[in-house]
Amino acid sequence: MSQRLVAVVGATATGKTALAIELARHLDGEIVSADSRQVYRGMDIGTAKPTAAEQAAAPHWLIDAVSPDEPFTLATFLDLANAAVAGIRARGRLPIVAGGTGQYLWALLEGWRVPRVAPDRPLRAMLEERARREGVAALLEDLRDIDPESARTIDPNNARRIVRAIEVTRATGRPFSEWRMKDAPKCESRIIGLRMEREALYRRIDRRVDGMMAAGLVEEVRRLNAAGYGCGLASMASIGYREVCAHLRGELTLAEAAARIKTETHRLARMQHTWFREDDPRIAWLDAGAVDLVERAIAVARS
Repeated sequence: MSQRLVAVVGATATGKTALAIELARHLDGEIVSADSRQVYRGMDIGTAKPTAAEQAAAPHWLIDAVSPDEPFTLATFLDLANAAVAGIRARGRLPIVAGGTGQYLWALLEGWRVPRVAPDRPLRAMLEERARREGVAALLEDLRDIDPESARTIDPNNARRIVRAIEVTRATGRPFSEWRMKDAPKCESRIIGLRMEREALYRRIDRRVDGMMAAGLVEEVRRLNAAGYGCGLASMASIGYREVCAHLRGELTLAEAAARIKTETHRLARMQHTWFREDDPRIAWLDAGAVDLVERAIAVARS
């Protein structure tokens, strides 16, 4: 199993982190995060980042990789993730990739070659200002005009990724979606998908959001702002942070912010199903609530 990679995929709040930790414990593994928000230092509660205890239970990579004001592209992820996987394998351990950012995960597993386009800061500033004035939907319409496929598959509320797709398309003259050229995968993979009935998943999401608010999400955003990471940053436009920012500006009550976070996270879960389809033969789907989930997942990993 030294040349194998195991991936744990599925919608947000299905229990990917917990299962990945169990697999790491039973199979002598280390975890590579494929989450586009958990890379940011200080953004802990709103991203459902693995706790200190969870990170102590198994080595984690690509957690707290950059500051919230640093650019983090798909190319950056692939560089760091491939290095992490190589290091894990060199130590004779099993790489376990876990996360819900479908673009990141498939790019790693399928060996995508991605454009090495440097950030265009003036363009980013212009687009981010437009998003503040007119909403992220305006940027999505811009992207739809030049790259309908990316507009269809990118989370419509993920301003950072929409900006990047526009940036790459303008810089290269080719739609961002056409850059998904593939090299041969670097290793054999076993992909475990966690599924849950939709209404049960929504209830779990709602409980998680309530827990985030109780754990101090508003205070976390205030700390980030005080440290110089303002609500205008692309990283702060992600679910949870943008709603709390609106609350701090007096645009939403706390209850309204929490309700909106729940609604947007439900939408994210639906979007994630476009990346991880139940009819994909590469994915071994398991019921997230099964009492023998860990045993079934271990069997898939070893198959």
